[in-house]
Amino acid sequence: MDQMEMDEDVYSRSVNMQKRQGHEKVLGFHGGMKRPGGSRGHDYYNRINSIRSSYATSFKRRRLQEEQDDKPISAYLNKVERVNWYIKENGRSHKTIKYDLVHDMKESKPVMRRGQVFRMALTFRDRDFNVERDRIALIFKFGAKPSVQKGTMAVVTVKNDKFTKTKDDWDAKIETESSGKDLVLKIHIPANAPVGIWRLDVRSGLQAQYQDSSKFTYSEETDLYILFNPWCKDDGVYMEDASKLEEYVMNDNGKIYKDTHKRPRGRPWAYGQFDDVVLPVASYILELSRLSDSERGNPVRVVRAIAAAVNHYDEGGIMEGKWEGDYNDGVAPDMWTGTVRILEEYVNNGYRPVKYGQCWVFSAVVTSLCRALGIPCRSITNFVSAHDTNSSLTIDNFYDKDGHRIEGGPDGDNTDSIWNFHCWNDTWMARPDLPKGYGGWQAIDATPQEESSSMCNKMQCGPASLEAVRRGDIGMGYDVPYIYSEVNADVMNWGEDQDCDWGFRRMKMDKYEVGRCILTKRPGKEDDNGNTDKEDIIAQYKNQEGAETERMTVHNAIRGYRRARQYYEYKTDIKEDVQFDLYELEKIEVGQPFQVKVVVRNQSNEHRTVSTSLTASSVYYTSIHQSTLKRSDSKFKLGPQQQQDVILTVQFNEYWKKLVEGCLMKIYIICRVEETGQTYTEEDDFVVEKPKLQVA
Repeated sequence: MDQMEMDEDVYSRSVNMQKRQGHEKVLGFHGGMKRPGGSRGHDYYNRINSIRSSYATSFKRRRLQEEQDDKPISAYLNKVERVNWYIKENGRSHKTIKYDLVHDMKESKPVMRRGQVFRMALTFRDRDFNVERDRIALIFKFGAKPSVQKGTMAVVTVKNDKFTKTKDDWDAKIETESSGKDLVLKIHIPANAPVGIWRLDVRSGLQAQYQDSSKFTYSEETDLYILFNPWCKDDGVYMEDASKLEEYVMNDNGKIYKDTHKRPRGRPWAYGQFDDVVLPVASYILELSRLSDSERGNPVRVVRAIAAAVNHYDEGGIMEGKWEGDYNDGVAPDMWTGTVRILEEYVNNGYRPVKYGQCWVFSAVVTSLCRALGIPCRSITNFVSAHDTNSSLTIDNFYDKDGHRIEGGPDGDNTDSIWNFHCWNDTWMARPDLPKGYGGWQAIDATPQEESSSMCNKMQCGPASLEAVRRGDIGMGYDVPYIYSEVNADVMNWGEDQDCDWGFRRMKMDKYEVGRCILTKRPGKEDDNGNTDKEDIIAQYKNQEGAETERMTVHNAIRGYRRARQYYEYKTDIKEDVQFDLYELEKIEVGQPFQVKVVVRNQSNEHRTVSTSLTASSVYYTSIHQSTLKRSDSKFKLGPQQQQDVILTVQFNEYWKKLVEGCLMKIYIICRVEETGQTYTEEDDFVVEKPKLQVA
């Protein structure tokens, strides 16, 4: 080193030392930053502390880099100056070009898919790269404690012009366009790599024959996002029909269906999975989950973690649910139209749960997060959805001898209910943890209803194999019994009867009520003005109602549940010779009265005395009762083969002030025949439709 170089070196070290001292003063490293006079809000200081933390991390990294620069090293050692990620070129080949992070003008991020090759280049500071002299290793790191043994760290030596390892390993090859100080590389990411944010160190040294052990490590500051790859056959989320991936991964808009099975309504939703807030939040909630870093490449574990993280019962959860009352301290669930605004509020509020969501909002957020991570996902709606709370695989209604419903049942543990609809998600993946044939669509549910059956004390559900649900194989993980009940539970009505050992007699079993249809948006179809883009996927969840295969599925399911077996084994020996027919309503227009009509026919050759009770109520979509609109009780006698109409009329002024969100009505009918003990119970629901706004 000549005198000029020595002077420059001394000057450079002096400047670096001054920079460090200046940064310490700016960031308050010596005693902390003092608060200026005047009152500042709590959010202001949170923001300031966040900025300080971010700046401190950046300057610490630079300081370490400067210390590396100051170390005396061999004159032959070649130091890396920068990394070129070819962000947009790789974005196009990896189908990640739509991500906002790829296009950030100030700090763009490379977003890659595993199981695929990407291009990058190293630029050296001092001299041209020489493969005979220089020894280069790329160190890819994931998580807090990267480990080669656990698959969260890869050390890739750069020395060949072709890939030499198996597809399950990280690998690198030198490209022919490398020249001068630029070393162009192709990097292979294994298809089982953990998903999320990776970091890169580049370690440079000399080949062994130079007998010089000096090393230099360049730490790249840019985050590398690695995603699942449903286009790769070796990835657990691979979907053979690539055309469907345009819907289930790439479509950032969709529909979620609501209201009733008689008149479903598609609600447009902007998933926004490519927005700059979505992928970072998806990575953040996985960091908060209890998943180990090595599990972050397993889609089964990842979607299970997402199902827990979206609701606020999980630490750091995204959204708080609310199903009744006012929403004055937040946003009413019906007001949300897209995911991005929800996640932005989550971040801006210090990662506190956003208020408020209901099932379709939880489902929409899950779709956004899964698609952002590269997992095929769809939001689905099950109409007439059962909520089994006592693991009987049935929905049980109990009535006293006077026909009044017994809340909680005889043991007080029955809070079963049937929702007008319920939304959750299907995610696509292989299931190597289950026997062959149970891969494909897997149901997950982020709406906080019940703790998972896996003893994890978390409000999460799934992934449950749809094939396991369809077959009634309730022993397959995770939470198959719960999903099975939601779509295929039989509804059992029990009447108080002191002559029975249990004190209750099974009056009626409805095999057809639950799971009327299961709707999702049809791939490749768009209908902004109607519902021609809906698809009924009920056949993927259960066999045709009433068919022999469907009943075999039920018997297969109840084998594993003692209470379910007991319920199905109860015999019914009641004479049922009176027929009841309810004339169902699909909808009424607001402002109009409506009628509930039940036709009662005596099909016997004897007289029958019939008691009836008809009730009209305003309810939430979860069947939670808001208010009773009107009730009519009657008692009459029917001669042999006679019939009589029972009618309840509700006027506009009797219901309009009692409507709640969704404008849903529920009709309850309870009828009893005195001579035989025959009991008839039925429920019906419909929507009060508001006039549509006509734009000229």
